[in-house]
Amino acid sequence: MRTGLQGRTALVTGASRGIGKATALALAAEGANVVLSSRRQAALDEVAAEIRAAHPGVGVLARAAHVGDADQAAACVDAAVAEFGRLDVLVNNAGTNPYFGPLADIEPAAAEKTVQVNQFAVVQWTGLAWKRSMREHGGAVVNIASVGGMITEHGIGYYNATKSAVIHLTRQFAMELAPGVRVNCIAPGLVKTALARALWEGNEEQISKVMPLGRIGVPEDIAAAAVFLAGDTASWMTGQTMVVDGGATVRPAIV
Repeated sequence: MRTGLQGRTALVTGASRGIGKATALALAAEGANVVLSSRRQAALDEVAAEIRAAHPGVGVLARAAHVGDADQAAACVDAAVAEFGRLDVLVNNAGTNPYFGPLADIEPAAAEKTVQVNQFAVVQWTGLAWKRSMREHGGAVVNIASVGGMITEHGIGYYNATKSAVIHLTRQFAMELAPGVRVNCIAPGLVKTALARALWEGNEEQISKVMPLGRIGVPEDIAAAAVFLAGDTASWMTGQTMVVDGGATVRPAIV
């Protein structure tokens, strides 16, 4: 099946590493122009150079922006439209987790930062993409949530609460922006990224043994799902959350 992404323009937040970088590379492999966004320009430039070397036929724009800053977000989306004429795909991938511990002990500053980056940024960037391009031309939005948004876990309960909100925001936007824009979500399980390092580093072998598919995820696993949801092969899907977790959520409960 063909994705139909060749010649389209995709913007990926949090694109300097991990799932965001892998997704940008996968979209470029399908022939899409890619707009890379994260906080650090130097890291984005390295990813842009890698994409240009691997896929010289696609357009690449690297634009630093703090995902939670309204002015920087608007400037990034405007730059994408100015460079490529339209924005067809938005991948809301950027995330943060500044706190680990019980919900009762989280400080307001950490809670506000988590909501700003993980939750409200999805609203902000999707709204910008809609107003600047997708309302006229249509498009697809892919949000990156987490299986944590569907379960309870020790230590990362507030992070998971914001990811649960992303799952609902996906459904809400899917209803509001239809029929021209499809909005879907991916809920990754444990993936080997820098953000999740504390959850897997030093325990990878032990965790892999109890995973139904025998390993922890890698960013490319999530990128493949993002390409599917962004492309024409998912043209009759909207408002859905795709779990990509190596089978972790189908393990038998411990009694």
